[in-house]
Order: sequence, then C-alpha cells, then structure tokens
Amino acid sequence: MYKTIIISLLVLITVGVSGQDLDRLYNLRGDWKFFIGDKAEYAEKDFDDSGWEEIYVPRRWEREGFNGYDGFAWYRTKIDGDEFEKEGSHYLRLGYIDDVDEVFFNGVKIGFSGSFPPNYSTAWNAKREYRIPTQLIDRNGKNTIAVRVFDKGGEGGIYSGEVGLLVADAAYNEMYPLEGVWKIRTRDREEYANEVYDDSNWEDIIVPSNWKTIGIRNYRGFAWYRKVFEIPEGGKIKEFTLVGGYIDDFDEIFVNGVKIGETNDGKRIGRSRSFSELRLYDIPRNLLKPGKNTIAVRVEDIGDNGGIYAGPVAIVPSKIVTKFARDSQFWR
Repeated sequence: MYKTIIISLLVLITVGVSGQDLDRLYNLRGDWKFFIGDKAEYAEKDFDDSGWEEIYVPRRWEREGFNGYDGFAWYRTKIDGDEFEKEGSHYLRLGYIDDVDEVFFNGVKIGFSGSFPPNYSTAWNAKREYRIPTQLIDRNGKNTIAVRVFDKGGEGGIYSGEVGLLVADAAYNEMYPLEGVWKIRTRDREEYANEVYDDSNWEDIIVPSNWKTIGIRNYRGFAWYRKVFEIPEGGKIKEFTLVGGYIDDFDEIFVNGVKIGETNDGKRIGRSRSFSELRLYDIPRNLLKPGKNTIAVRVEDIGDNGGIYAGPVAIVPSKIVTKFARDSQFWR
C-alpha cells in the first residue's frame, strides 16, 4: 500500500538518539502543509500540496481551527539539500504526536509509532526521533518530509516538543547503525534464524521501541526480530562487535544464521536483571560479508513489557566499543 522498504545501510554513519550527541542543524518549527484525509500519494516526494491548508507545528490541530476532528490527516514540508552535513548521521525529531504516525522522507517510510486501525494502539506520549538513511538525501534539491497521523479522540496532531533536523557526532563514522524499521513475529521457530528466511509477511516494528507500541500487550513468551542490512565493498576493518541495545528480558542473537551471543540470567520476573544489560557480542571474523547480511534476534519476555526497548543498536568496530559502551548511558 504505502511505499516501504527496509533500508540497506550503504554507508558508514553514526548512531545515537539523544540530545547529548545530536547537534541541531535546522529548525522545523513553523508552518507546514496540512490536509484532512488519507491517500497513499500524499507520501510521495513530488506530490503537489500547493492547495493544502497551512498549520503551525508543533501545535494541536484543534487550536489551528480543526475543532472536533478525529481521524486521518497529513503534514508535509520541504528541506533544501544544502541544509544537510556531508558526513554524519541525520535524524528527524518530531516531538510528540497524538496518536499514531508514519513518517516518510522523499517517499520512503523511515519510521512510525503506534498502530493504525483496525489494530489501533496509541503512542501519544512517545518522543518521535527517526534516522534518515543517507542514501535518501537529495543534496542538490528539495527533500520532502510527509507525516501521516491518526487521532482517535480528543486533541490531535504534532502537538509539542522539539521539531527539527539534527546530526550526530561524526566521531563514530566507522559503524553501521541498525536502528529503524525491522520485522517482528510473535512465534518461536528455529528457522527464523536462517539467513535466507522469507520474513516479508511479518509485521514492521521500530527498533528500539517496546513492542506494546505496535499493540503487543499482555504477552509473555517469544518473539523474533529480523533485519537485512548491507556492508559496502572494500572495508578495511575486520573486527566488529554487535551492540544490541537493551532487551526485555532474554535474547539470542544470530548474524547470517550464526549465533553470536545470548543473555539470560535464568531468574524469574522481579529477580531477573537481564533487561538492564547492554548487549555486547563479538562478531566472528569473516562472518560479515560485502553485500546483504541478516541479523535475527530471538526475544523472550517473562512479564510486563517486552522487546528491544532501548538503544544503541549498531555494529561497531571492536577498537572503539569500550568508548561506545561508556557513552551509551546517555542514550537510554
């Protein structure tokens, strides 16, 4: 329906979704284009929105004259390519949105929070911050941000918080970020670890996030996450470590079908502290290959919330993983 791809990570860029690590490049507070309704074409980069209303962001749409409206609406704005840095990882910060959103950059979905009807789940109190894949940026022209919003009741829209374009410290340019859109399924089968398993019919989820953000509530048991990413040709670094974020509660992680680590203290809910451990697993030499690679994560939740709930999530040169782990306290 909507144009969605699992982004291949074609370049070495940075991670970090925290004010400690991000410098603001461009303020997006102000008038955006706004339209009530819902069509797939509203996500497209070159869609003609000249006839749309203007609305101030961030502000609840009821306070902009759309009193009593519940349902779907779209926001659109553009950024010149020269506003982006030549290096570093760029992030789009959209504050808080009531209730559910999907965000498109130049026509490609880069993030979402909550679940749209018929499996509605609100994320009105979740801070929106989505990484912009470098290969999507048009540095010589206009770049389009399109935000699809659904409000079930009460006030709605992009209603508060910082709204802008940010860039991370380029000190981590030799790493492969894995945050963004993954696949998830709440079953447990060994074949889900296989490198070539077809997960195309699985549900999307943003990593990191709690799985209740996509409506998985009151669930104890297993779920699998999968993501395909790319390693460019000609890389000189041979030793990498997977930084797997914080996972509630237990995990096993596979890269290209090979298990590289697990965390499970074997304790029951209330006593287990596995959820509070940053996952750091060395990747065997030569396991990563130029081109497509697959990561699969088996997660077991023993109660309360579940999932890969906090970052950072990235493949990091082993030589900098100590500094990276030290700095990760700022990203929780």
